[in-house]
Amino acid sequence: MAAIAYPPIPVWEIGPLQFSLHGVFAAVGFFAGFWLVVRLLERRGFDPAGFHSLAVWILIGGLLGARLLTAPAALLDGAGWAALNPVVGNYSIMGGFAGGIVVGLWRMRRSGLPILLHLDLAGFGLATGTVVGRIGDLAIVEHLGRATTAAWGYEVRPGYDLAPQHNGLECTVAEAGPDAICGVYHHVALYDMVGAGILLAVLWLIYRRAPLRYGQLFSVWVAWYGLQRFVLDSLRFGMGDATLGGFTWNQVSALGGAALGAALFWWFGRRRPRASAEEDAKLGAGSAPAPQESRTGEDHLRHPPEVG
Repeated sequence: MAAIAYPPIPVWEIGPLQFSLHGVFAAVGFFAGFWLVVRLLERRGFDPAGFHSLAVWILIGGLLGARLLTAPAALLDGAGWAALNPVVGNYSIMGGFAGGIVVGLWRMRRSGLPILLHLDLAGFGLATGTVVGRIGDLAIVEHLGRATTAAWGYEVRPGYDLAPQHNGLECTVAEAGPDAICGVYHHVALYDMVGAGILLAVLWLIYRRAPLRYGQLFSVWVAWYGLQRFVLDSLRFGMGDATLGGFTWNQVSALGGAALGAALFWWFGRRRPRASAEEDAKLGAGSAPAPQESRTGEDHLRHPPEVG
């Protein structure tokens, strides 16, 4: 296989509106991740009603965060106060995560929900949402990186209608080289999807085999995904992303997130009890009936097993 090649599904224009599978799968990913967290809460014996009440707040926080995390770099680049427009401009998945988490923390504190428990389970939802959401990026071929000769690069062929940010990579048959291709580029969205899938598997393995202390599972997600984005965004430098010196703005925020995740892992390891059925009971487990499957042979899913 020389490279990955498939025709993109273009962004459709319906009057003044644009319809893109990027947005569709971002929404599907949000609800898929939210549903998974609800199921995990139920299996742990918690009433998910409190978490349900967070949905709209987390969604609004995610949208605002996705927009505003790009603002500092845009301001430094001379964009002016238009960079703070909450609805017009670039969006960042890192900002979406940060905004949703910050607003979720605020609402959980006001609602009296066990914060670290919910954050630990949210790691599964965030990883799942990334995997599902990236399907839309693959469909419209967005977030390509630098040119590459790797067999897993994405091959742009004449006539391909890429996502608008990559219009400059398109070419006609007459403009194509002797190989009849416009170029081969790192498929960063695909790499991010694969990395998030591996992270999801690692989180699940830890959850089932060696439960950590409350808050540490979420810290693993923060540190892993931050480091993953730092590495992957190095493949996008020079592709039009906002930059701060020798790094993209996403790299700067991702590296900060990874460092924060590592610090939180250490902090929670010293300050919080290990996740167990007994500790869950102190936090309110048993306030809702367990799902039927948990009472018929899957009780090990309700609580992470206690380890030594």
